[in-house]
Amino acid sequence: MIIRNLGLQDYTDTWQNMQRYTQERTNDSHDQLWVVEHNPVYTLGLNGKREHLLNIGNIPLIQSDRGGQVTYHGLGQLVIYTLFDLKRLQLNIRELVTLLESSMISTLAEYGIIANAKTNAPGVYVEEKKIGSIGLRIKKNCSYHGLSLNNNMNLQPFDHINTCGYSDLKVTQLYDLGVNISIDKLANSLVRTITTTLSK
Repeated sequence: MIIRNLGLQDYTDTWQNMQRYTQERTNDSHDQLWVVEHNPVYTLGLNGKREHLLNIGNIPLIQSDRGGQVTYHGLGQLVIYTLFDLKRLQLNIRELVTLLESSMISTLAEYGIIANAKTNAPGVYVEEKKIGSIGLRIKKNCSYHGLSLNNNMNLQPFDHINTCGYSDLKVTQLYDLGVNISIDKLANSLVRTITTTLSK
């Protein structure tokens, strides 16, 4: 497993690089985790409906090829992209989603935050507010895109969309739950949890 801490990256460039890596990878290519932050951007999934865009203003909108509806990325949000050979790891997509959800839940628990997943709405929630999202794409039995976890960011842009397609869904973040840590520290904890779970 190669861990790449890429820092602040343009969403479109990163997405195209993920597509390229997935298209060109072979059976010998390493699985990778890409740790990034993005400047403010809304992304619409493959099945995303524009009716869920309420008032996005000047923030760019990208039509992505991940699963799911509309979400927001911005500074202070941890994004981890999972470039995995699912066949080699003997995972199906539901198992990968569960792995990512449980990894976020375990990481949040390290900081005293009790979170849960929902069977009918992928992601991670704290008292019915969403703190972590998952959106994936599978090609050639390999995954790309990944997860986002709200750490310490401006949450206001979420008010201008129906987050993940739900008009009444609220969001939260670690900072609002009394945890003030750096993106790097949070990333280290979550990457460690993901890689440990994969090695079991």
